[in-house]
Amino acid sequence: MSTDQSVPTREVAQRVFAEEFNDSTYTFKESDDDRAPLYGLLPTGERANRVFFVGTLTETDDIGEESEYWQGRIVDPTGTFFVYAGQYQPEAASTLRELEAPAYVAVVGKPRTYEPDDGNVTVSVRPESITPVDAGTRDRWVAETAERTLERIDAFDNETNEYARMARKQYGQELSTYKAAVVAALESLDEDDADSSGTPTSSSVNSTPEP
Repeated sequence: MSTDQSVPTREVAQRVFAEEFNDSTYTFKESDDDRAPLYGLLPTGERANRVFFVGTLTETDDIGEESEYWQGRIVDPTGTFFVYAGQYQPEAASTLRELEAPAYVAVVGKPRTYEPDDGNVTVSVRPESITPVDAGTRDRWVAETAERTLERIDAFDNETNEYARMARKQYGQELSTYKAAVVAALESLDEDDADSSGTPTSSSVNSTPEP
C-alpha cells in the first residue's frame, strides 16, 4: 500500500529547561517550502520544532481584547515559560481558563519568537496541549530533561553536529550556564522531597524574574 509522501510527520518534542529555552532566540527553516517546519535553535546544539516541558502553572490571564487570548506563566527549577493560547488552540485555552493555579502541568507546543521595537527577542510557546499532572510526573521530567541536556552538551563538539555548529555561530559556545541549570534542577528535586503532599508549594515555584 502506498503512502502519501506529502503528509508531514510530527516532529519529536524536545525536552528543554526554561533557562535554555528562553535563550533560543534564533529560528530557521531547512527548505523554502511554505509548509516547511520552523525550528528554534537550542544553544546546546539541537533544533526544536516542538518542545515538551513540565512545571508549575503559577498565573493565568486573559489578555485578549476582542476575543479570549490566554497567557500562562509556568515555572520549572531554572526559569519561566510563557504560553499563549487563543481561538486556534481551543483545548489549551480552555485548560488555562479553567485550571486553578498553582498546579503542575505538562505542555507540548511550538516555540515562537517575537522581536519588539527594542530589538530584544522574546521566546514563548504556542501550546498544542496542556495537561494537569502530579508531582511524580514533574520530577521524572526534571530528571529526564537534565539527562537530555547533558547529552546535547556532550555532543556539542562533535564535528558532525551541524546544529551545534549553527548554535556556535549564533550564540557562541559558552555552555556553563546550561550545566549549572542542570545542577540546580536536580538539586531542586532533593529540596522538594521534604514536601510529600504532591501539591505545588512556594518551594516548587522558581523565583527567577520574568525575561
